[in-house]
Amino acid sequence: MAASVDVDEAGLAALFEVLGPHLDERQRRLLAGAEARRIGRGGTRLVARAAGMREATVSHGAAELDAGGEPLGRARAVGGGRKRLADLDPGLRPALLALIEPDERGDPMSPLRWTTKSTRVLAAELTRQRHRAGPDTVAALLREEGFSLQGNAKTIEGKQSPDRDAQFRYLNDEVTRHQDAGEPVVSVDTKKKEQVGEFTNPGRQWRPAGHPVRVRDHDFIDLTLGKVAPYGIYDLTANTGWVNVGTDHDTAVFAVESLRRWWRAQGHGAYPDATRLLITADAGGSNSHRSRVWKAGLADVARETGLAITVCHFPPGTSKWNKIEHRLFSHITSNWRGRPLTSHEVIINSITATTTRTGLSVHAELDDGLYPLGVKISDEQMAMLPINFHDWHGDWNYTLEPHRLRPAHDPHTATIHDARRPRRDSTSWTHPALTGMSSHDWDQLTDALILSHRAYREAALHVQRGGPSWRKPAGGHPPALNVSEMLLVATLRTRFQLPRRVLAELFATSTGTLTKAEQQIKPLLDQRKHIIEPAETTFTTLAELTAFAAANGVTLTPGIKPAR
Repeated sequence: MAASVDVDEAGLAALFEVLGPHLDERQRRLLAGAEARRIGRGGTRLVARAAGMREATVSHGAAELDAGGEPLGRARAVGGGRKRLADLDPGLRPALLALIEPDERGDPMSPLRWTTKSTRVLAAELTRQRHRAGPDTVAALLREEGFSLQGNAKTIEGKQSPDRDAQFRYLNDEVTRHQDAGEPVVSVDTKKKEQVGEFTNPGRQWRPAGHPVRVRDHDFIDLTLGKVAPYGIYDLTANTGWVNVGTDHDTAVFAVESLRRWWRAQGHGAYPDATRLLITADAGGSNSHRSRVWKAGLADVARETGLAITVCHFPPGTSKWNKIEHRLFSHITSNWRGRPLTSHEVIINSITATTTRTGLSVHAELDDGLYPLGVKISDEQMAMLPINFHDWHGDWNYTLEPHRLRPAHDPHTATIHDARRPRRDSTSWTHPALTGMSSHDWDQLTDALILSHRAYREAALHVQRGGPSWRKPAGGHPPALNVSEMLLVATLRTRFQLPRRVLAELFATSTGTLTKAEQQIKPLLDQRKHIIEPAETTFTTLAELTAFAAANGVTLTPGIKPAR
């Protein structure tokens, strides 16, 4: 087939309009066929549209030219030839419109109301109704009536909030105010989950003819590779994207961890003097405006980074306006179209390779951490958060201050508040000589672990119960070790290689309790990438540890084990 050439359709139509009256039927057909061959790919349809012919007629003319027949030397008389079916059968066009538009112009009881209306199906139904017509005739009539092949258009947004437009203006003002001050503004969301393996991926890519990429014929999930949930952070000012590709559940804890990783890897370096961070997010999903876990996690990030974190949510039903959708996710989807996502490495590399003519750059990392479902934040925990709800729609707009947890004002919150410090007379045990951290850093780390520990504990109980608790919170014996003490146990054991029996004597508890405490606190430390640095010296007895502490002005008084 000849290479395609640029053709002015209007000029082509003018050509047939001028020459048409001077040509007979066969000559018009041959001229149309010659023009179609000259144009190449797509020429038949283009010439048919410009000359007002059927595509089959143009193809017939091209075939006659290819056959190389001699000129006939005669022409059909004026008015000769077969009449159009629409002219011979006046009821054909109304019958066709009744089938194609049963809700608008025809009978709502049309036999094809719930059927795929292809030209072949429509032609068969018209023939059954004694309107003889083939698929080509049906297609020609539909085009004359202004129809074309159409897909679905996602434009219905559902019930709209009466404050929708006002929230858009408020969000835009917040974005402008932060950007004018040089503060970071990011758009966040989770991209559609993707199956990992040799599964079909929509779209096409150039490959040698006849050699498509072979994939599975069924999309049953690969239990080994599973799915991934790409959580994206798009920097509106810098036009950069950061994607945390999770292999576990898409939860609020995962969303917060993605934001934390972005700040450590990219945000802090791009905005070293930042004091505030603005997040624009959807109203639902893992970063829902109703999620307590999302707010509690952001409070942790605010304390860790020293940033005042403001969140502005889009009104419900308007997620398509989120910038990350069409500035980051759409380009990622386009970049890996037609390519099976066979492994985590393929997914990471495909995301990282995404770019645009406007200078978009994207970084992606794999997150194989565990993010259990069922995490809950109690009313008492929410009351402790340093959160300020804005005067305008505080449910959609709020700021997490970089302060420590608020003091408890209710007796029920006392145990949570006391989790910041050891209950025993051991405040001095967190001396830098023993912990390897300054008092400020120790307090910051302890505060960050409190809510995370409670959240994971609630998740474990949720799994054990098989659902949420139906009982009201009640009293009872306090835990053997609170969060601060568990952190102290893990720190002393790792720094000085202390045997558990020595720490059991110091804290007046059992070695089994210490083992359980380490199992609970270490995953939380790993999640925050906190490394306990080992000391230069190690101890094997309580006397050695006590002497070392005394040399640094710390008195270690072993506790008294309670009677059973």
